[in-house]
Amino acid sequence: LVFCRMAMQWTLMALCLLLKTGHSENPQWFKNISTNLFRSPGDILLGGLFPINQLTSNLSQRVEPDDIHCDSVDAYGLAMALVMKYTVDEINATPDLLPDVTLGFESHDCCRQPAVIMKPTLRFLTTGSSDELEVKCNYTEYMTHVTAVIGPCNSEIAAVIGKLLGFFLMPQVSYRATSDEFSDKLQYPSFVRTVPSDRWQAAAMVQLLNRFGWNWVAVIGSDDEYGKQGKQQVSSLASDANICVAYEGLIPIYGDPVPMIREILDRIKETKVGVVVLFSVSQATTAFFKEVIRVNMTAVWVASTAWALHSGLITLPGIETIGTVLAFADMTQPVSLLSPYVQELFAKLEKERLQQGTPQPSSSSTSPLDNPCPDCWNLSSLNASIVDTELVQRTAFSVYAAIYSVAHALHDTLGCSANKCSRHPRSNRIYPWQVLPKLQKVSLTLNGAHIEFDGQGNPSIGYDLVVWIFQNNTVTFRDIGTFIRNITINMQSIPWHTGNSVVPTSTCSSDCQAGQVRIVKGFHSCCFDCIDCKEGTYQNKTDDVQCTPCPSGQWSTLCSTSCTLPTYTYLTWKSYESVGLALAGALLLACQAWVGFVLFKHRGTALVSAAGGPLSGLSLISLMGSCVSLVLFIGRPDDTVCRLQQPLNAVFPTVTLSTILAISLQIVCVTEFPERAPTHLENLRGPGKWVVVLACCGLQMGLCGWFMKEGPSLTRYVASLEVNFLTRFLSCPVEPVLNFGLMLGFNGLLSLISFMCTFMAMKPVKQYNLARDITISSLAYCVTWVIFIPIYAGLSDKDKSIAQIVVTLLSNITLVGAYYGPKCYLLVKHPDLNTPDYFRTFLEGAPPIPPEETQDK
Repeated sequence: LVFCRMAMQWTLMALCLLLKTGHSENPQWFKNISTNLFRSPGDILLGGLFPINQLTSNLSQRVEPDDIHCDSVDAYGLAMALVMKYTVDEINATPDLLPDVTLGFESHDCCRQPAVIMKPTLRFLTTGSSDELEVKCNYTEYMTHVTAVIGPCNSEIAAVIGKLLGFFLMPQVSYRATSDEFSDKLQYPSFVRTVPSDRWQAAAMVQLLNRFGWNWVAVIGSDDEYGKQGKQQVSSLASDANICVAYEGLIPIYGDPVPMIREILDRIKETKVGVVVLFSVSQATTAFFKEVIRVNMTAVWVASTAWALHSGLITLPGIETIGTVLAFADMTQPVSLLSPYVQELFAKLEKERLQQGTPQPSSSSTSPLDNPCPDCWNLSSLNASIVDTELVQRTAFSVYAAIYSVAHALHDTLGCSANKCSRHPRSNRIYPWQVLPKLQKVSLTLNGAHIEFDGQGNPSIGYDLVVWIFQNNTVTFRDIGTFIRNITINMQSIPWHTGNSVVPTSTCSSDCQAGQVRIVKGFHSCCFDCIDCKEGTYQNKTDDVQCTPCPSGQWSTLCSTSCTLPTYTYLTWKSYESVGLALAGALLLACQAWVGFVLFKHRGTALVSAAGGPLSGLSLISLMGSCVSLVLFIGRPDDTVCRLQQPLNAVFPTVTLSTILAISLQIVCVTEFPERAPTHLENLRGPGKWVVVLACCGLQMGLCGWFMKEGPSLTRYVASLEVNFLTRFLSCPVEPVLNFGLMLGFNGLLSLISFMCTFMAMKPVKQYNLARDITISSLAYCVTWVIFIPIYAGLSDKDKSIAQIVVTLLSNITLVGAYYGPKCYLLVKHPDLNTPDYFRTFLEGAPPIPPEETQDK
């Protein structure tokens, strides 16, 4: 078992060693690469335009169309030219893409100058291998020197040659020209690119600003086609997204930029902007940040692709003090064999140079068209690191994809399969205009990335969002998100420059709270005051500048974001008020039942007969009915309840008061008209009392019927309410008020008449004084309701209902206590007084004897 384990371990080690060795070996075709860096023969030639050198001439002193000197090597541009050589060699080493067809190339320096790029462009358009450019009326069968052009490196010089190449319909595939103007196929019919349009970049920047809530920003561009158009696009899209551009500026690139940069920085400070979008070429950006470092300014800098990864910027002394840099870089894939290829190429170039021992060619004696980089003769393997920089590693794929796109277009144009092509450049002429439609329809997967072009020649490629990491005086780049139509960001991966590492803010005014609207100050919509929405209005949208009135039937409170339908409350049976009132009513009802029992027990006696006999029972029952009818004030009201509530509350007391009035009239007859009393008392105590009761009740019922007819139903009343509340006590409408007053006033009138009939009545000597009970009870009833009227008028709806219940109970108590109380007392405590003689005056109509007459007798 141990032996088996050891054998397995040795086998695994051997396999790992073989895999590692195989992985480290370079492809076989590396041994056959040419040391000519900028040209290679082939059946089909491609032209390349790269910023291999930097400008050394003073263009301000140029007065003749002579040569412009670009004698300082640009490491990045040279690296891009090497990517083209590597890609062409790789394609030629791939037999199934262009079988039996050799792809060649010529790379020339564009020096980032329009005056320089024209010469190689005209060279590309010459006839065949000659240096002649023919003037023709029809260029359909015109055979140009190259079939397609790769480049150039920026939008400004791409625009210079784009229309010229478009005239010949020669495919132009740019790896760095991002201006949106090239999407116009009428002006640039043959232009495609392997980097996204600046319109996409501007949209990505605006989405970034929105994601962090930055709505108060500055937008700075370089004073060239790239910067001006990018600045304009960002500002336009920002405005559409409710982001205020507090300041816009341009950095000069052809003159001394420092004075303008200082003015820009001063304006940024004045506007108190914390986020700056810098849409600029690297040259202008370098000068800009030198001044930023000098004045010790910190901010959030949003970088465009032109300077996002530029090596000249990240090596500036003090660059780590500028704040946070969020940069957009083209979404690319690594070209894994580029570094070993360049290492092999430079080693071979160094060996060849040492073997030949030839001196360095003179740049003055050699045309830039023949040798765009004389100094490159001295390159060695020590210089291979120029392709290992972050900028080159992240952008080499754009050149790589451009050349592969042309190769696949040629594959389709030549009718190639994996083994052979139906057409061959050595026997069949291949014109650029034949390749262009194939190029525009290319769809390929390269290093895991899918590439195809839309109708405007823009690729299906987005952006990587990176943040600059400052550590130990070096700058590295960390991926924190992507943009493909929509931006995604890993917020936790961003080291902010703020002291507590929180997201910096950049707003002119703090966001309003919910239920507030913005009143704009000045010219920028992001500078505003926050105003509370009043009751009955609400904030409809977050960017509203005016509160929206609530729709009909709805209401809102202060600082609301919506309106709601009102809710109605009522006296529920569970509320403390209802329970208290119900207990009081039950207690009073019990007392009335006891009084009724006592009266019924002594029915037919002198006291009960003097009190009205059956009328006293009817009166008591009415009081009990009035007490029971108070339940209509508790619980949720409806149309039926509201129709009965006030009429019943008025009719029941009317029955009681009308019976008391009938007895009062009897007392008036006995005391005021004693000589006629025996004759008329029998009528008053017989049919007359019922006539009085029925007449009073009939009149009151007429008033109640009028009230019910004129008053609205509860449903109609609620529908007609002007809703200016969220919660309201739902009570039955007391309308018309006049009718309601007449009903209550009629009862008051009955009690007042009873009082007037009895308060001056003579007291019978040694007899029961029935008039006193009526006087006190009717007076108490009147006083109770008179006090109620002014109190009722000033109460809320809920308190009005409670007050009416309380007053009804109090008036019932006064009638029971003042009218029936003394009678019950006599029946219970002094039954011996319950004799006809003690009640003779009210039973027989005998006039009361004054006290003086009694003494005389």
